[in-house]
Amino acid sequence: MRNQPDIPDILEELSNIDLSKYKGLLTTVMIVAVLCLTGYTSVFTVDPEEKAVVLKFGKEDRIVDQGLHFKLPFRMEQEYKVPVQRQLKLEFGFRTAGNEGRQQYQQTQYSVGGYVSEALMLTGDLNVASIEWVTQYKIADPVKYLFKVRNVDQTFRDMNEAVLREIIGDRTINEVLTVGRGEIQSLAKDKLSKLCEDYTLGIVVSQVILQDVSPPDAVKPAFNEVNQAEQEKETTIQNALAAYNKEIPKAEGTALRTVEAAEGYAVKRVNEAKGAVSRFTQVFEEYQKAPGITRQRIYLETMQEIYQAVDRKIIIDESATGVLPLLNLGQER
Repeated sequence: MRNQPDIPDILEELSNIDLSKYKGLLTTVMIVAVLCLTGYTSVFTVDPEEKAVVLKFGKEDRIVDQGLHFKLPFRMEQEYKVPVQRQLKLEFGFRTAGNEGRQQYQQTQYSVGGYVSEALMLTGDLNVASIEWVTQYKIADPVKYLFKVRNVDQTFRDMNEAVLREIIGDRTINEVLTVGRGEIQSLAKDKLSKLCEDYTLGIVVSQVILQDVSPPDAVKPAFNEVNQAEQEKETTIQNALAAYNKEIPKAEGTALRTVEAAEGYAVKRVNEAKGAVSRFTQVFEEYQKAPGITRQRIYLETMQEIYQAVDRKIIIDESATGVLPLLNLGQER
């Protein structure tokens, strides 16, 4: 077996090496290394959707846009890139595929149970609702976003939960599940925008979207039964209203026609009575002027009306006798 060299022997051999003949090469290598390191730490690029905040000795110096830029080397100046043009989002109560991994700005990771706890909220009528929502936002001021608030992403997430829980706590479960969704989204956006301005987060809220609003899984069957009963109730009411709207106008039309017919008959009878009175008055006036003539005329007019109503007329002389055989009484009329 070959003996291993001792460390003292190695050190002795190294001390015997003459480095003077490598001095020029070592100097060149060191200079090149320093120049490369200087160039590497003096150049940075900014993507089209980003802006970079440059700090000089730890203090804000300037903000640069996209492109190739230079800075003082060896961390005398440091750049922090912020995606000001990108539409960012926070998800609550759920996570989409690929959205739970590492992001440009680290966010607190939640377990599956944490997702459920984010979604559960107490309504104003002491019911529990499961609400999943998304908040879309942009970074408007990179300096405020980076340096005004510590852990700005977690702060913004906590603000979202606080605002939405406050809004849901002022409404009933029916408002949350049905007609109140649009108002809740608009109010949440306005309140978040005001808080972002007050806390100088440098964030602009684009919109708040309620993805899914439902009762918790434990009470879903009972809630669905209640909804079904309410739908049946609403259906019954609508059917009753339809029948009402069908029958009532019909009855009102019949009543109106009856009233109009009665009014028309009343007008007719009144006019006939007035006409009869007027004729009687005129006849009476003529009778007063010439009673005999008027009496004769009335008699003739009356007989004319009577004769018109008789089918067969036989006129005989008052002095005639034995006229009975002349009358064929068995003849059909």
